[in-house]
Amino acid sequence: MSKICQITGKRAMVGNNVSHSKRRTKRTFDVNLFHKKFYYVEEDCWISLRISASGLRFINKVGLDAALKNAVAQGYCDWKTIRVIG
Repeated sequence: MSKICQITGKRAMVGNNVSHSKRRTKRTFDVNLFHKKFYYVEEDCWISLRISASGLRFINKVGLDAALKNAVAQGYCDWKTIRVIG
């Protein structure tokens, strides 16, 4: 599974390590991703999402249902990729 947030669509970025002598070498800036379980009231089930810290703050701000609908509309996740637990 790739390192992409299912709510915000954030993914790893590529940049440079810059040394004291200004030499540049490539590096990646990874996203702060973690697995989190949510109770989805509209479907009466638990779901598991791979989200970033900013995705969690977005869910706290607008709600889980609105965040999922926004993510599907933006193309960050699909209803098939959302894992339903028990």
